[in-house]
Amino acid sequence: MTLRAFLLAASMLLPTTALASDAPGPLALAKKQVETADYRMIGHLVRVDEKGTRTSYGDNIKAHWFPGMLRVLFEVASPADARVHVLLEMRPGGESTIQIAHPQDRKPALLPFEKWNDGPLGGGFSYEDFLEAPYFWSSQVAQGKTKLGERICDLIVSKPGEAERTHYADVKSCLDAESGFPVHVEKTMKGTGMVKEFTYFGLHQRQNTWYASQVEAKIRGHSGSTLLVIDRGSAKAHLDLKDFSSAQLVHF
Repeated sequence: MTLRAFLLAASMLLPTTALASDAPGPLALAKKQVETADYRMIGHLVRVDEKGTRTSYGDNIKAHWFPGMLRVLFEVASPADARVHVLLEMRPGGESTIQIAHPQDRKPALLPFEKWNDGPLGGGFSYEDFLEAPYFWSSQVAQGKTKLGERICDLIVSKPGEAERTHYADVKSCLDAESGFPVHVEKTMKGTGMVKEFTYFGLHQRQNTWYASQVEAKIRGHSGSTLLVIDRGSAKAHLDLKDFSSAQLVHF
C-alpha cells in the first residue's frame, strides 16, 4: 500500500474548476485518504536486479494524520545490519522534514534535502516517496479519463510550487475513479528527466480505507525493480504522538 497509503480531514475545495463537481472528485478522495491516515503495516521491500536476483528487507510502516501534518515512521527491521528508522513529516505548503536514526544513535539526525531521493534499497523507493506530498502541491491539472486494465481512472498532473521542496518536476497520477486510490503513477526527476513508474496491485478496501497489497517501482528504460509488499496490518491503529516521538525513533 503505499504506501501511499497515507490518508483526511473534512471540507476540501478542489484546486481547479476542471475537478469541481457535486460529488468529491478523485483528487479530493486521494487527499482525504492521506488526511485520515491511521494505520500500521508490516511487510517487506524486495529489490530485483537486472539478473532477477532478489534481496528482501523486512519493514514496518505506521502513519497518522495530525492537524496540518502527516507523520510516517518507516522502519527497516531486518536483516540486522540494515536496520534504520526514518520519520517523515509532510506539511502541505512545502515545509516537510525527514529524520533518520541508526542503532546506537542517541538522537535522530535531520536528513539533508539532497539525500531525500536515496532509499534503503536505492532510489526505487526513495525516502521522499513516502511523504505523499504531490496531492497537496500548488498546481493540480485534470487531464481526463483513461482505462487501465478493468479500471476507469482520472489522470491528474501535479507540479510543485517554488516553496515546495522536491526532487520531482511533476507527478502524473492515474487515480481510480471510484476510490481516488492510485493505480499507476509516473514521477519525473528534475534535471535528468528520469521517470520512475509505480504500479499498484491488489487494490482492496478495509474499514472504509483503500489499500494496495503490493506496489512495484521501476525506472523507465532500466532493468530490475523494487517491490513494496504488505503482509498484514491494521487500518485503524489508534496511533498518537508518542508513536512518532524521538524516543521511539531511536528505539531499536
